[in-house]
Amino acid sequence: MISNTDSIIFDVDGTLWDSTEIVAIGYNRALEAYTDLPIRVDGARLMTLFGKPMDQIFAELLPELSGEQQHFISEKCVILEEEELEKADPAPLLYPGIEEMFQKLSKKLPLFIVSNCQCGYIEQFLRKNHFESYITDHLCFGQTGTSKGQTILRLMKENHLKNPVYVGDTQGDANACREAGIPFILAEYGFGDVPDPDARIQKPLDLISMF
Repeated sequence: MISNTDSIIFDVDGTLWDSTEIVAIGYNRALEAYTDLPIRVDGARLMTLFGKPMDQIFAELLPELSGEQQHFISEKCVILEEEELEKADPAPLLYPGIEEMFQKLSKKLPLFIVSNCQCGYIEQFLRKNHFESYITDHLCFGQTGTSKGQTILRLMKENHLKNPVYVGDTQGDANACREAGIPFILAEYGFGDVPDPDARIQKPLDLISMF
């Protein structure tokens, strides 16, 4: 079903690591400091939101606030999220086998990342885990301001990719792949579920035998 693959594009949250509990600490610090709302989040709540564009996440979290206020709070949440992630040990956040998967796959195919995250998040993920050498390029919502499907298409164009596959964990990822016209591989261990992916993996290392 998936053939002639020339590259693999990865999602981050729910596919490469689960940072939701650490991010929740940063979000709650911002919500407490910059709003009077009794809203707090936890990892389980963020799992239902991650994968969506940042503006949509905060529209759902803070419907009581105006768009301008939501944007202000989102910027504060991102700053404090990055502080918390910087302090955290990244190893427990990674899904088992990610480094071995990157090591082996990067010898066969160029690897990329596309995420609906803010600018700096992918860079922080790569730097803290010492994964920079495995990833050829990356692109995010913070850079493009477009749908994930359009961000994938831009990455493909900029890197001259003809037949990539995308590995993600949510229906939003699957929809983005349909928009971009590329196959979708579901990471079943992630945050969501998709009834009709092009392929499935139960663990990251399954990709090694697949490719």
